[in-house]
Amino acid sequence: MKISARNAIPGKVEEVKMGVTTAHVRIDVGGTVVTAAITNEAVEDLGLAVGDEVRAIIKASDVMVAK
Repeated sequence: MKISARNAIPGKVEEVKMGVTTAHVRIDVGGTVVTAAITNEAVEDLGLAVGDEVRAIIKASDVMVAK
């Protein structure tokens, strides 16, 4: 699959917590955990499970920096 987003960070699924309609997928990307909120249907379609190698794809119009 090709995608226009350039911020595709490889990681491993740490947890999949299903909700009523939305799932929270925790992805360990080198010691930092990124959480994605996606539909339960997307979790099922992708067959996501703990331990899966995935990519966290981040597409944002703004990136803020703090010091």
